[in-house]
Amino acid sequence: MTLETDNNGVTCYIGLGSNLDNPLSHVQSAIHELKNLSDCKFVEASSIYQSAPVGPPGQDDYINAVICLTTTLSPEQLLDQLQHIENSHQRVRIERWGARTLDLDILLFGNSIIDTARLIIPHAFIAERNFVLVPLTELNSNLSIRGEAITYLLQHCPAGTLQKLDLT
Repeated sequence: MTLETDNNGVTCYIGLGSNLDNPLSHVQSAIHELKNLSDCKFVEASSIYQSAPVGPPGQDDYINAVICLTTTLSPEQLLDQLQHIENSHQRVRIERWGARTLDLDILLFGNSIIDTARLIIPHAFIAERNFVLVPLTELNSNLSIRGEAITYLLQHCPAGTLQKLDLT
C-alpha cells in the first residue's frame, strides 16, 4: 500500500458509519471529535454518503464518510481512542454488522499490515464495501491496498447503493 509516514506521524484513514438516532448528526459530530484527537492531526474528510445496510435485514440506511489524519499513536492506541468516541455516542455491540449509533474503523494505517484478535489492517472487508472505497478514493485515488490499486478495487467492488449527500 502506498501511504506516507514522516516526522509528523503515520497517515491513516478512518471509516465512519451510523444508522441509528440521527445518523448524520453522529457522523458529523464524530468528524469534529476526530479533528481534536490528541496526538493526531486532521488532514481531510470525504463527502458524506448514504448507503444500504450490510448485515441483518430490517436496518435503516447508513450514513458514511472517511477521514484522513496523521498520528503518532500506535494502531492500538488509535483504536482505543476511536472506541472511546464510539462509546461516547452510546455504541452498543449486540450483533455483528447490526445497527449502530457510530462505527469507527481504522481502514489503513501507514504501510502497516496487522492481523491480531483485536485489529486487522487493512480493514478485512475494505475491497467489498463501496461505501468505504468511494470516499477513500475521493481522498486519495493513488492508494494501493494489498497490492491492488484502489481504482481497480473500486471497479471490481459490488455496486450496492450509494448516494452522495448534498449538505450545502
